[in-house]
Amino acid sequence: MRLALDTNTYVRMIRGERQIVDLVEDADAVFLPFAAIAELRAGFFGGSRSGRNERELTKFLNSLGVEVLYADEQTTHHYARIYVQLRKQGTPIPVNDLWIAALVVQHDLMLCSGDRHFDHLPQLLRA
Repeated sequence: MRLALDTNTYVRMIRGERQIVDLVEDADAVFLPFAAIAELRAGFFGGSRSGRNERELTKFLNSLGVEVLYADEQTTHHYARIYVQLRKQGTPIPVNDLWIAALVVQHDLMLCSGDRHFDHLPQLLRA
């Protein structure tokens, strides 16, 4: 399984939530979208554990089998289709989650997220 983690799932993994840790350990490859990394670092900034959180994130990103997903020109096509789909459905989601969804669809990944608004996108495989 090729697994993409959303911000909240990464946090749950770092906190040691067994279900998420097992899922990540069983994955063939784990991906962390750039938007999730930005959200994490925004949360770290100014926090009392920012240095520790940054070290944990860096260690995770340097782990074997973990890759960062960056948007490219092709991602923008997926983003646009998903944006229009959600708008027509009347179920918009936050912009960073649009990027995450577009990357997951583009790279044919399974998304692990606690956010229910991803349920409005049946084309997303969910863990």
